[in-house]
Amino acid sequence: MAKGIEIRDAHFPGRAPIDTYGNGGFRFADMSHRGSILCLPSGIHGWEMDMTKPLSVENFRRVLEEAADIEVLLVGTGTELRRLPAELRAALKARGISSDPMSTGAAVRTFNIMLSEQRAVAAALIAV
Repeated sequence: MAKGIEIRDAHFPGRAPIDTYGNGGFRFADMSHRGSILCLPSGIHGWEMDMTKPLSVENFRRVLEEAADIEVLLVGTGTELRRLPAELRAALKARGISSDPMSTGAAVRTFNIMLSEQRAVAAALIAV
């Protein structure tokens, strides 16, 4: 029996630097992904997030689930710098995560440097 197309959550099971960003997505590990991404210890995951959605605790649930392996979270907030809401900052801090919001471009560059230094870094990157 023929199977139809199987749609799975976008996930790259490893840590990789971001090669390029823009045009609504990212390139990494010889692959491209359209949309936002979470770069976590468990790998790079597709993230249903854009610049119109709130930076809420719920939208960062997967980050909080992997908190034990994250010391610094870089939040690429798109083209404009957005402050993290107090509730989100508190939830991250309670799990030992230091958070740093910045433009997505700055977050990509900083993530790549910290990753090359083998730091316990994660990134939440909103596509631009």
